[in-house]
Amino acid sequence: MDPAERAREIALRLLDHSPRSAAQLHEGLMKREVDAETADLIVERYIEVGLLDDAALAAAITRTRHRERGLSRRAVAEELRRKGIGAEDAEAALAQISSDDERVAARELAEQRWQRLASHDARTRARRVASMLARKGYSPSLAFEVVRELERADNGGESV
Repeated sequence: MDPAERAREIALRLLDHSPRSAAQLHEGLMKREVDAETADLIVERYIEVGLLDDAALAAAITRTRHRERGLSRRAVAEELRRKGIGAEDAEAALAQISSDDERVAARELAEQRWQRLASHDARTRARRVASMLARKGYSPSLAFEVVRELERADNGGESV
């Protein structure tokens, strides 16, 4: 089989498995011992014909990670970087998430976790909720602000 044809088949199999960035496809081809020049040509051609679109991929990842998993902009930005999405495409995608969106998502996640931890003391609940928000990429200041709001709500509006 022609090496270029073999490389195209590998590329199509990789893309059939899951959407990939141009960098991920290039890396996948290189791992499968496709020479760099052929990998470059395939990636360029697939971008040209629309099989690879880093901007669209970044936008989709941003939407799903934020809305479905509750990840912060910072956590989504890190995932986009790991996937080889360029800074310009990542910034455009991350612009979908406003500070208000991020705060609402943090609050919703925190409320759900807070309710599941109802059998624990306030200190344990606060620590676990703040830790969960940190793992999702939220800043410590936002995490503790949301926790204080939940504590106040539990105490009938009184400050803790």
